[in-house]
Amino acid sequence: MRTSKINTTIVDGYIGLLDNLSMTDKLDLISKLSNSVKTDLQKKKSLFKESFGAFISDKSAEEQIEEIRSSRVFTRKIEPF
Repeated sequence: MRTSKINTTIVDGYIGLLDNLSMTDKLDLISKLSNSVKTDLQKKKSLFKESFGAFISDKSAEEQIEEIRSSRVFTRKIEPF
């Protein structure tokens, strides 16, 4: 079954449940769903923006390079023929 068909089936199931709600409850649900979507979009935007920026350190570039190179571990073993 394709994903779009599954999603349609799930939505149709929810619609069946929501038919019994009053108009006030339905409007309240719409409002809450809208706020939820807006919050999700804001979170995604802020997470995307937080992924950019400068690396902050008190060490000089040379010290950082030396630290990275000294922390490397080589475990490759070359066996003789």
